[in-house]
Amino acid sequence: MRKLFLAMAFAVMASVAPAASASELIDASDPAEILNIARGFGSANLDKDGDGDPLIVGRIDGYRYAVYFYGCVNGERCTSIAFYSVWILESFDSNRINEWNRDRRYARSYIDRDGDPAIQMDVNLDFGVSRLNFDDTFALWSSVLKEFASFVDP
Repeated sequence: MRKLFLAMAFAVMASVAPAASASELIDASDPAEILNIARGFGSANLDKDGDGDPLIVGRIDGYRYAVYFYGCVNGERCTSIAFYSVWILESFDSNRINEWNRDRRYARSYIDRDGDPAIQMDVNLDFGVSRLNFDDTFALWSSVLKEFASFVDP
């Protein structure tokens, strides 16, 4: 009986929940649309990385960041992105990175190859997400970016 009730509940929810059409979905195959959303949070420009894949470089409240595109085929049809930012500091206690990773969700931090604190947030966009979801993801990145800036350089 419980299975029948659950099946009926899901059927009702599916019939009343608005579904995003494919044309409303944001995915990593459209860097220009991601750039458009990025510009809603600050300055941003579209470029290419060393492999010829799309790359967005921007600023949010003065903090520089990049959006790298992954899973691309010849610089197109990408499937995911990663937000990234690094702080070049004269000194930083690298043991604090564990504190960040232990106490927070979504973005991970690490010490990059040059010994500088970096933060990265991966986003799977394969098959697309709603524009509202992606706007919220960008707002989350904006918040994480500012919080990390205060964390590494108070």
